[in-house]
Amino acid sequence: MFEYLPFEVLLEILHRLPLKSLIQFRCVSKSCNSLITSPACIYSSLTRSHSDSNKLIVRYLDVKPHVERYKLIDEDNDNNDSLSEQIQDLEFPLRSSFAYFQLVGSVNGLFCLYEENRFILWNPCIRKFITLPKPSVTGLFPCYLALGFDSRNNDYKVVRIAYQLVENRSLGAKPPLVEVYSVREGSWRITSGGDSYPPKITISNWPHQAASLNGAVYFPANDWGEAQSSVVLSFDLGDEVFRVISLPYGKFKLDARFGTSVFKGMLSLICYEHWDMGEYYMCSVKSCSVWVMKEYGVVDSWTKQFTINLDMRYWKVLGFWKNDHILVQKIQVPGSMFFSYDPESQQVNNLGFCLYLFLC
Repeated sequence: MFEYLPFEVLLEILHRLPLKSLIQFRCVSKSCNSLITSPACIYSSLTRSHSDSNKLIVRYLDVKPHVERYKLIDEDNDNNDSLSEQIQDLEFPLRSSFAYFQLVGSVNGLFCLYEENRFILWNPCIRKFITLPKPSVTGLFPCYLALGFDSRNNDYKVVRIAYQLVENRSLGAKPPLVEVYSVREGSWRITSGGDSYPPKITISNWPHQAASLNGAVYFPANDWGEAQSSVVLSFDLGDEVFRVISLPYGKFKLDARFGTSVFKGMLSLICYEHWDMGEYYMCSVKSCSVWVMKEYGVVDSWTKQFTINLDMRYWKVLGFWKNDHILVQKIQVPGSMFFSYDPESQQVNNLGFCLYLFLC
């Protein structure tokens, strides 16, 4: 079959196979394994196989130093299996030089992990990863990272935005250097993106992964100019241009605590409206609202979908899961618990896992 069918046809066949079958077919022959583990199959098949996925990847730390463990929760099926019967152990082939890897982001089941100048792209479903070459821009501080899918060029890209410090150490006074790693090209490239970087805009230091949607990545940011308000800063992965998306007037003050996400295919904001510092330097959250941009690019279409009020002292929203349920983390010492929250019924379901949770 491999000898007579065109490469594009073989890819189309592989795209339609379950991930479990793909892993099994790697053992058929050397040529079959080579095709399934090729970059073309690893990355392009992700777009289809995970577009409607209801999977979670849970990360937790082993008692051994620098060892991470991962479990896959698969709730794609409609049967009545218990949650424990749907959990699979994932083999994680890497060891961190520090405590654990930082998550840059995940798109269509592809993960980008990071420590210092070491970047990893990992596809856990077919058990493959690649280590990216070191970026050419080093020694600048601070840096902001994102993983996104360039739909126009059918390419996954890692974005690295490096601010340049000037003599008065004022951030945003000088355009940043923007470096992009292209999976198709297999290399980093310094782009001209910094030329379009808006003045007096800085990306928020609040830790949150940048959202990926419509061929761009989105960062929570601040406008220190006349507006003096929070904004969303987007970077288009196709034309490599920065753009500013304004937020509802008067609703988001400067340095507001919010993160970008995707809800029902729309750009969304997860906004923490009340924060108080408590013990262990954690923030006590009283409520959280979710906003969506119903018409992409139209500022007036920002709409508050709902407000989440949970009777928990320290908690945060991680993102959205199946049936538009909300993933919530209850922060506690020494670990954390995870819940799914139904905004319609306001019911909370304990998922029973500790420490770190990734979306697949």
